[in-house]
Amino acid sequence: MPPQHVSLKDIQDALHLPGFDSASAQLKMAPEGRGMRPPPGVQPRQAGVLVLLFPDSAGLNLVLTRRTDHLRGHSGQISFPGGSRDPQDDSFTETALRETCEELGLCDAPIQVLGELSPLYIPPSNFQVFPTVGALPERPVFRPNTAEVAEVLYLSVDALFDTRYKSQETWVRNGTDILIPFYAVNGHKVWGATAVMLSELEHRLRAVTQR
Repeated sequence: MPPQHVSLKDIQDALHLPGFDSASAQLKMAPEGRGMRPPPGVQPRQAGVLVLLFPDSAGLNLVLTRRTDHLRGHSGQISFPGGSRDPQDDSFTETALRETCEELGLCDAPIQVLGELSPLYIPPSNFQVFPTVGALPERPVFRPNTAEVAEVLYLSVDALFDTRYKSQETWVRNGTDILIPFYAVNGHKVWGATAVMLSELEHRLRAVTQR
C-alpha cells in the first residue's frame, strides 16, 4: 500500500519537532565543504524567504522560482520567493510575505503561516536567510514580476522522498572539484541554499511520517 500524501498537519508537526538536528539535515544536500555559519567577526546581511505550499488532487506542492539572468545575485538559479529584510519589516515572515507579493503578485492571498525552518548562512552573498513556511487553501493565480522571475516552478512535497528527484555532480569552483548535490525539478537543478532548505524540510517530514 503506497504511503499517504503529506498533509498540512504533517508539515506543522515537522516544523515543531523538539530536539531536531537541523544542521545534519541541511548538510545532506549542501555543496561539499560548504560553510554553514558566518566566519568569526562577520556580520551577515539578513533576508526572509517563503516556502509556499498549495494543494491539488495529487497532494501538496512547493512553489519555486527561477531568477532572471540579469539579476546581480544568484541570477538564473532556482529559489524560494524572498529577499532582503527592510528596516520597516517587523519580522522575517513579514519580509517573506512582502517579497512574495512583489515577485509573484500574491499580495492579498490568504497565506496561513505554519512555522519556520532553521536560519541558513549563504557564504557567497554573506546572507543569513530565515525561511517561513506558509500554505494557501488552493492553487493561486501567479502574476510574476518579469524583472525578477523568469519562471514559476512546482515540486510535489511527496517527491522529496523519491530518490529519482535527487542527483549529484562534480563542478569546478575556483579551480577545485566540488561535489554538488541537487534536486531535479522540471529539467532544472535545485542546489545550494534552496536545496539545503528543502533537505531540512524533507528530513523533518521523514521523522514525522516515518518514510
